[in-house]
Amino acid sequence: MRAVVVETYGPLEEAAVRDIPAPRPREGEVAIAVKAAGVNFPDILVMEGNYQVKPELPFTPGKEAAGVVTAVAPDVAGFHPGDRVAAQVEYGAYAQHMVVPACNVYALPDALGFDEAAALGLSYLTAHFALRERARIGAGEKMLVLGASGGVGLAAVQLGSAFGVTVIGGTRGEGPARIVVEAGADHVVELGKENLRDALCEDVRRVTDGYGVDVVIDPVGGEPFAAALRCLAWCGRLVTVGFASGTIPEVRANYLLVKNITVLGLQWSDYRDRRPDEVRTAQAEIFDFAVSGKLRPHISAALPLDKFADALSLLRAGEAEGKLVLHP
Repeated sequence: MRAVVVETYGPLEEAAVRDIPAPRPREGEVAIAVKAAGVNFPDILVMEGNYQVKPELPFTPGKEAAGVVTAVAPDVAGFHPGDRVAAQVEYGAYAQHMVVPACNVYALPDALGFDEAAALGLSYLTAHFALRERARIGAGEKMLVLGASGGVGLAAVQLGSAFGVTVIGGTRGEGPARIVVEAGADHVVELGKENLRDALCEDVRRVTDGYGVDVVIDPVGGEPFAAALRCLAWCGRLVTVGFASGTIPEVRANYLLVKNITVLGLQWSDYRDRRPDEVRTAQAEIFDFAVSGKLRPHISAALPLDKFADALSLLRAGEAEGKLVLHP
């Protein structure tokens, strides 16, 4: 089979598509013919050796896929060859075939295509757990999403809207702003302004009649994190899910004390590994929302596997809007 192979940690351009043996399912595993693999920012960190989990070399990157079951281990129940499924893994999805623990495989509704299923995986699950599990967001609350035109950002915008939340999308430029509005944001604020520390707070208070926001979802870090912290209302919650800006921010604890603010982190893959039943429930709700029309993933491009470096380069440069998928 053809797969992206990383033989040494370093620049993503050093990885290459190679012919390697197709894996076979072992105890508790399902084999899947991959039809679409999602492209995510953490894939870059894994390939560079900068992620919290470092696979043994050589390895195939990729954390999510959708496809067709080709084989199951004898001890696996509930899946059969020919089933359409989606899957979440630590790595291995940038390939024509992959094996996945059965607990991380999810039945795919007939109404959803493979590209949609791949796009409705990691980003939407991250946003779902950030909103429901970490922020404990409630209907009627107000939320600011940083990096709102990216994968996790758009997922948070759409899920927030589906949950009955007033959504403010923070992004840069008119093009991304239009996408965020189309995704369901009630308001859009510009993150490219000078003196963002004051400008963002002023814009958020303007669109919320001086209230601020109850929740911030932040996949960006850096300067927007510090600015968004000042936008929180009393007892507000900020959930950090990543640092796409490349800068890990620091928090002054006295500011948290003054406004009773909570800053929370989300390492979503821990839930995949520790609480797979909760992930399965969340994925089913996401699929249901998509089938009913409440969610619509924005897939900006579907590329052949050979173009994996191009897709990841777009993510690294912050030029990808919504989701990119690969077709092995």
